[in-house]
Parts: sequence; C-alpha cells; structure tokens
Amino acid sequence: MTTDPDLPPRQRLAAVGKWPLVGERERLPSDEPWRLTLAIENREVGIWTLDGLRRLGAETRSVDFHCVTRWSRTDVRVTGIRLERLLAEAGLSSPTGFVSWVARTARRHSSSLPLAEALRLGAMLAWEVDGQPLTPEHGGPLRSVVPGKYFFKSVKWVERIDLLANDRMGYWEAEAGYHNGADPWQEERYVAGGLSREQLRGLLTTRDWSGREVLSLVAEGRDLAGLIARRALLRNANFRGANLAGADFEGANVSNACFAGASLRGAGFQNADVEGAEFEGTDLSGADFRGASLFGATFTGATINRGTRFDARQLEALAEAERAFLAEALQRAGVPDDEAKKDRPSD
Repeated sequence: MTTDPDLPPRQRLAAVGKWPLVGERERLPSDEPWRLTLAIENREVGIWTLDGLRRLGAETRSVDFHCVTRWSRTDVRVTGIRLERLLAEAGLSSPTGFVSWVARTARRHSSSLPLAEALRLGAMLAWEVDGQPLTPEHGGPLRSVVPGKYFFKSVKWVERIDLLANDRMGYWEAEAGYHNGADPWQEERYVAGGLSREQLRGLLTTRDWSGREVLSLVAEGRDLAGLIARRALLRNANFRGANLAGADFEGANVSNACFAGASLRGAGFQNADVEGAEFEGTDLSGADFRGASLFGATFTGATINRGTRFDARQLEALAEAERAFLAEALQRAGVPDDEAKKDRPSD
C-alpha cells in the first residue's frame, strides 16, 4: 500500500470535499438553550452559553483530522476557543488530573485525556469548520477537537467538561476496545481482546466465530476456508495471506483488518463494517460487499470478477484512487453499469 509520509501509518486522505460521517449520528433532542458547564469533581465552576463562549474570543487554527477507520482530512480550519483559555476564564491557573468531554446524547457519551496532555496538544471547543457553522451531524453546535489524537477523542455535542482526579474512560475506550492513548502515529487504535490460548485454539479449530469479539487477532497465512464470522467483532485482525474462501462475515465488524494477499473467493461481507480494511492484492472473485460500509477501505491490486458485488453508492464513499480502481476493475470484469445500479439497496 502506498503511504503518504505526511500522514500517520495506514491513513488515507478522504475524498476532496468529503467529511465521512462515523460514530454517533444524533444528539439528544432538547428545547433547552445550549450551555457548556465546567465542573471539578461534580462541583460546577463555570457555565457559558454559546454566545458567551464566542465573546471570550475566537481562534482559528489549521488542524488535521485522523479517524481510527483510516481516513484523514488535513489543514482543516477550526474556529473555537482553547481549553486553556476556558480554564483561565474560570480562574483555574494550574489544574491537574484528567479532562472528560461529555456529550448531550442519550448515553452521555464521553472521552477523556490527561489534562496536561490536552493542554499541550491545544485541545479546543469548536463551533466552526472551514468558515461554516459546525453541522449537527458532525457535532454542532459545539464539539471538542483534540489535535494529534484519533478523532474519537474529539467528542461531538459537548455540553459538559469534567476535571477529574482519576481517569474516566469513555464508551469507545471502556466498552468498544479502543486504545485510550489514541496516538495515530503509534497506531494506538484498539486493545486486543483477552482470549486465552485454549480459547483461540478452539476458535481456529471450529471456525465458527459468530458473535464473538476477537480484537487484533493474528491469523496471517492460516487456512480458514469456510469460516463463519457473522456479526463477529474482528477489528484490526491480521488475515494477510490467509485462505478465507467462502468465509461468511455478514454483519461483522472487520474495520482496519488486513486481508492483503488473502483468498476471499466467494466470501460474504453483506452489511459488514469494513471501514479502513486492507484488500490490496486480495482475490475477491465472487465476494459480496453489498450493504457494507467502506470508508477508508483499500482495494488496489485486488482480483475482481463478474461475480464480485458492490452497491453503486458504496463506491462514492471511497477515496478517489480506490474508487477509480474498483470502477475500472468492475468494468473490465464485465459488470455493466445497469447491473451495478440494480444492486443498489432501496431507500
């Protein structure tokens, strides 16, 4: 895979003008005016309206976004106020511990960082991106932006900031296996699931992983033909060079998994999450990706035949080079445009 030396490992630029929508989709409905509350161990020390925040002074910075699902946007102009400025406004000159951003969502999604690190990175509260108000689907009217971290550390719809003596990991870190460090240059994406050797041996023998959570699995070069992995959680798995002919990944999460050089002849990825997965040089003859989420996935050099299936709208989510490769490969394989359109799911 060709990499950009200006991007963290295994990241690809999103298509020009695209900001992929990932993570939570909507905030908690409320007629209450938006307010930001700052608290120390549940003791409120500051409350601001959106207009009040703007009156404190706006700053515009150029920031790179790096999503854990391998897409990046660079030189994004972000307007808002730095956390450091907000703390000073509340009279907090040298606080210590951790900062937790809390969202206005049904489960009050949050994410945390050591406070000293957040300040060093220039973490901020943002209300504009590229000169436009932040849209609701991307966290408007107010979200945190933490430069230098994977974007799951930048929380949408922030309505509260908690300063804590002890760390309080958020949902993605505590429940979904995301790495709490979130350093894109170190590829701190996921933490491996805690399987014993006996459990792993059993999975490799039975080849039925339906509904199992096996993060960061190393199965390089293994013969796993006919694997059943429906609705399994296999983020960051390494299947490089493996035989996965006829494997069933329907509804599975294989985001950031490596399938480079593997055989996936006749494999099914219907409605799966394959964001950021690598398929370079993979045999995808007869593989079915209809309904799968493809943001950040790479396919250059893969073998495609007439039986390979994608929805037409899926290609629109890919980076330009990947989209062009697949479109040309499908055309060479003899898949006509009207057949691709026929495969599109109904709205």
